[in-house]
Amino acid sequence: MSIVRERLSPEESRAAALEAARELLIESGPQAVTLKAVGARIGKTHANLLHHFGSAAGLQAELARTLSEKITAEIGKAVERERQGEIDPREVVDQVFDAFGREGAGALAAWMILSGNRDAMNPVLDAIHDLVDRLGQGHEDRPVHEITLWLVLAALGDSLLGGAMAGALGLPRDAARAAATRQMIATRVPPG
Repeated sequence: MSIVRERLSPEESRAAALEAARELLIESGPQAVTLKAVGARIGKTHANLLHHFGSAAGLQAELARTLSEKITAEIGKAVERERQGEIDPREVVDQVFDAFGREGAGALAAWMILSGNRDAMNPVLDAIHDLVDRLGQGHEDRPVHEITLWLVLAALGDSLLGGAMAGALGLPRDAARAAATRQMIATRVPPG
């Protein structure tokens, strides 16, 4: 009996590779996001993935770009909901921290920077900058850029060292999230 393999369009093939890369990132960290590992997961050859991404660094850069677009869209929606009073500021903080921690964005960013692939961060930084500019429109009374800076840096630091640092200081694991939430609440501008 022969196995019939469904032929994917180039767009579907890229999407499948990026999803496999995302899964590998979450399961095993950024060092696991290789062309070989992604190819094995989706049944594609190394040459096929080279055609789509050019290199492992290209795959990682595209993964970072797609993750940043998804994450910034979700965070943007959460911020708007928080501004409408539909959700608590902690939910926004949790989304940012989860994106960098559980979803692997912090480890991927650190890996790319430390391995010398700094240019791959440009689409990520652009996506964040675009989101902040949108969120700042009509809210010039709030320091949106500064809030974003410290929230992203806190989430990145927490994703890399938060558990160990909280443990060493005898603090609960979510201490950084709680501090970020307090800071967000403190930056609210009272009505009137």
